[in-house]
Amino acid sequence: MKLYKISIIALSALMLTTACNDIDEQVPEGLTLTKEQSQETNTAIPERVQATFTGMFTMMGKPRTAYPSSSRADDFGFVMAAISLDIEGADMFMQDNNYNWFSVCGEYSSRNANYANPYIRYVIPYRQIGIANEVIASYPEDTTDPDAINKIAQARAMRAFDYMALAPYFQFNYQTSKDKPCVPILSAGVDYANNPRATVEEVWAYVMEDLNFAIDNLTEERSSKDQININVAYGLRARANLAMGNYAEAAADAAKAMEGYTPYSIAEVSVPTFYDLADHNWIWGISITPEIAEVFKYGTSASWINAFSGYSYSAGTMNTPCINTLLWNKIPDTDVRKGWWLDGNRHSDHWANLTWTDPTSGASATGDAMADFTYDDKMEFLPYTNIKFGMKEGVGSIVNNNDWPLMRVEEMILIQVEGLAKSGNEAQARSILENFVKTYRDPAYSSTDRGLSFADEIWFQRRVELWGEGFFMFDAKRLGKPVVRTHGAGTTNQPDAFAFNIAADDGWLNMRFPQTEMDNNIGIVDNDGGEIPKAGQNATLRDGVTD
Repeated sequence: MKLYKISIIALSALMLTTACNDIDEQVPEGLTLTKEQSQETNTAIPERVQATFTGMFTMMGKPRTAYPSSSRADDFGFVMAAISLDIEGADMFMQDNNYNWFSVCGEYSSRNANYANPYIRYVIPYRQIGIANEVIASYPEDTTDPDAINKIAQARAMRAFDYMALAPYFQFNYQTSKDKPCVPILSAGVDYANNPRATVEEVWAYVMEDLNFAIDNLTEERSSKDQININVAYGLRARANLAMGNYAEAAADAAKAMEGYTPYSIAEVSVPTFYDLADHNWIWGISITPEIAEVFKYGTSASWINAFSGYSYSAGTMNTPCINTLLWNKIPDTDVRKGWWLDGNRHSDHWANLTWTDPTSGASATGDAMADFTYDDKMEFLPYTNIKFGMKEGVGSIVNNNDWPLMRVEEMILIQVEGLAKSGNEAQARSILENFVKTYRDPAYSSTDRGLSFADEIWFQRRVELWGEGFFMFDAKRLGKPVVRTHGAGTTNQPDAFAFNIAADDGWLNMRFPQTEMDNNIGIVDNDGGEIPKAGQNATLRDGVTD
């Protein structure tokens, strides 16, 4: 069987690579079907398109997605990208040690074209775009079959999500850079070997076209919450409008997205949670079944961001993500979210009634005693370790099947607030924000207590509420904000190697293209500008929130 090298953006079949450097994708000749072949196959074997459609969702959090033959502990789809993006930000970090697979994000060497971390973050969205395109191509353009239209609409919404997982990170924001190159669009008839970067404006127009179609053709109905319905489509368009500066439209879409959903209560977030797709505030999420978790136990979100897994890189290597004290110190003691992290004495009321038992010796610890509790698969916890994310199968479980939130009603409330405020309705926006925080997070809250501009107050709320869920860099880049991890020596708990600040216009904030893409797509002109940050740099920069 003859093999050809191809560009990443042409790759919709299984990745066959394992190396970290000199990545070389190959697919068998003739493996990719034409549109006509897809439709003929769908007619002859209708279950094939159903399997493709289902696979479009299950791949999102599945281990070994980019490197099927490898045991890379950081290869687990979109969840990996979310963690990477927050570690590139200011508020979340892991330790500077030999067991931190995300150290490339902490130090910003994630701009290396031959490194696996940025490669995974690039190839997964494009692979899913390829699958979405295959679903769309499986039906005639003029189909009137309701099931076909539903699948096409979900695939187009997913395709929009994929481009939104790329566009904000390969160029500066829409307002300043809409005419600048962003990422290639994988459209029909494109020459994959010479597919230049579309502009920021062109990419977002493509996103909006897909989301408009999805909203016009979806209903509230769906098979499960890991699939896309009209609420999800509205939520995705709310994010897109926010990124484009269409603030009134963002607010309106967010209001539509949240219909039928209510936030976690204070009681619900007074214990570690954020692990169950069935929760009433989750609009959309990734379903991690025990079968998916068993593909590679170390390669799941629970293994990396969760403090309570009994089979994980995080708890087993002292790499459970921590919060930067610059942000934690700004959270009022009356806010229930302050307990999502251990304090400087490694205390939180949130885990007072939880117990961790060593399955071998039978020894156990409860509450704060868990911080010093150790055995082969658990090290001690550092101050400011996050305990936001609970464990679906219980503390110390070795089954890492925690679901992952892709969209929560709380995010939509905050989009609505920002959209209203920035479209001339600040009074209404303040009322909605104060009602949300007072009712669900901090009864003593006032939107003026911190003395921030209202725009920065909203960003503060997003940084606390959505911590660890992958939103920091999306926000920093669209808002034109610097990444501020330190106010100078002794002001942060970030490891020394990661304690630096990056200006909002520093070219190093833009991702670089994988070498394999540049080798096989001659239309790609890579990003440049900036240089890898140095410890302690730009210590006088401030972000308006942690000042």
